[in-house]
Amino acid sequence: MGYPDATNLPRNSLMLFLLLFSVMLGKYHIYIGFAFKPYMMYLVILVLFLAAFFRFQQLQVFEVMLLFFYLLYVLSGAFSLYATSSLRVMLGIILYVIFYILMKGILGMFKKRELENGIANAGLLFNGGSLLLYVWGLKSNGFSLLGDGVIRYGAWFDRDYPRLIGLIEDPNYFVFYNTLFFTFYLCKRDSWKNNFGLFLCLITSVLTFSRGGLLILMVIFMVYFILNKPANQWRLIISTFSFLSIAWVASYLLGFRVLDILQNRFQDFSNDGGSGRLELWGRAWDFFTSNPLFGIGASNFADYNAFKYGDQLVVHNTFLEILTESGLIGLLIYVLFVFTVLFQIFKANFHRKHPFLFLTFLGFIFQMMFLSLIFNDMFLLFLAILSTYCSYERENGLSNENVHMIKEAG
Repeated sequence: MGYPDATNLPRNSLMLFLLLFSVMLGKYHIYIGFAFKPYMMYLVILVLFLAAFFRFQQLQVFEVMLLFFYLLYVLSGAFSLYATSSLRVMLGIILYVIFYILMKGILGMFKKRELENGIANAGLLFNGGSLLLYVWGLKSNGFSLLGDGVIRYGAWFDRDYPRLIGLIEDPNYFVFYNTLFFTFYLCKRDSWKNNFGLFLCLITSVLTFSRGGLLILMVIFMVYFILNKPANQWRLIISTFSFLSIAWVASYLLGFRVLDILQNRFQDFSNDGGSGRLELWGRAWDFFTSNPLFGIGASNFADYNAFKYGDQLVVHNTFLEILTESGLIGLLIYVLFVFTVLFQIFKANFHRKHPFLFLTFLGFIFQMMFLSLIFNDMFLLFLAILSTYCSYERENGLSNENVHMIKEAG
């Protein structure tokens, strides 16, 4: 279905801003058998308040593919060894799908300009608030950088590395959540607000000291330059290097040697195997070979791993986790979903009209190689935003067609 008549819609920018920002507050949830998160609570209130205007939006092809994958993924747990874990993830997926549909319906009530303004403002508060929590965490630790497994407000002291987590529970996931804002500000540097937002994104992302995350942000930079003629991006290059130089000098004077910490983090890769990821990937592959077609069952890797190796860890690779738990069939459907998203992005020419959508998805896919993200709040928010932009494009096409018909009739 199309958009409702927005003429008398009781909406405002604060309403949309709170919805987008509340997605970043997942760790402040209420557990009632499942994690009932702030954005879920807020969505229920919004849907009740806007019930007369709410419309279910038409599903895009990539959304149908994702739902098909979730169905196969859940079915893989029907005969799993740990059926309770599969049942729990099935209920979780149902919950996510319901709130995804509600999220998409609410976003469809707003104009593109309002949605983009909401993204910009949510990113500013997310990054600004996270940076303040990080400084507060350092202060509560006596500005000592030492500690292992200690969390103080927005700082996580991991093997004597003071890593920023801000409003998120994990520094690696922080970069994932920040990818949408980073690409948005990067592609829309037409205002002081967006330039300041990019400045904050760079600071917070660097302070996570996430090796994979920072490498992927660099890849996004490179792809952006290719899409936008590198010769015309000299001002961005100069301002970026100026910012990094000033930040380095300031941190050095404060005794917080960011470059030294980054260098040590990357040097540690040869010793820690990517924080143990290489070992986990080997275990996942072994479990996959025991049942290659249908997998070991939805959400069963942690249980298998705990039984055989004594630790309940996830794979830290979305594609390998899908392969292990739902087999070759599940991975095939998920890869088709990924290619469907890319096909629709290129078909609609979004990589040129709205490049932040393409760059965000590209960043997400790369980060999925280091994180377990079969279902994730930010990923689903991005898909809802992408679907809404597809609807904008369809509506604009219909409007232009009607104008053309009127001109011909006249």
